[in-house]
Amino acid sequence: MKASEVWQYIGSERSAMADTWESLTPEQWSTSSWCEGWTVQKVADHVLAAAEQTPPNFFKEFASAGFKFNVFADRGADRLSTLSPADLVQRLRARTTTTNHPPGPVTAMLGEIVVHGDDMRRPLGLSHATPEAALMTVADAWKKTNILVGSKRRIEGLRLKATDASWTYGDGPEVDGPLQSLVLVMTGRGQAIGDLSGAGVPVLASRLN
Repeated sequence: MKASEVWQYIGSERSAMADTWESLTPEQWSTSSWCEGWTVQKVADHVLAAAEQTPPNFFKEFASAGFKFNVFADRGADRLSTLSPADLVQRLRARTTTTNHPPGPVTAMLGEIVVHGDDMRRPLGLSHATPEAALMTVADAWKKTNILVGSKRRIEGLRLKATDASWTYGDGPEVDGPLQSLVLVMTGRGQAIGDLSGAGVPVLASRLN
């Protein structure tokens, strides 16, 4: 997929995320997300921080965090913690047509909004159907890398097969399920393991700690 196409999907996913944020109650904002230790509000702050990030600012903040990504991400989210839900919505909508991003492939930004979207929606019982092409792009980008998300080591020696899309990867005991759930588990979201089936599920589950 061309970068211009990836950015179109990023824009549409951000727009859908802003729509979700507009509908949330105060109680929903304070609900625990699928990101350990983070509320829905904090994940939203992190998503916006990433959407507004630029390479020069990234390197400055990353160095200030001692080159520790978790510290960097935590500080970035905290920096926006005083924003109201309305401000978060307005500023994310402003990033539906921009193409600034931190260092790294554009597909990482698509993965960012896709996975964190579910980190916020699923604990609230909300659903969102990410376009198949976007999910396949994210799955293909992460299946061979351990950078940040650790997907490669998690799925090594397994055969992943989407039950709702023409996507398979790997060899070994099979893990079947919706592509969106496969992407989530690839990135360590053990909460989605129940969506999957096959002989390889116990192996995959054991690698989620």
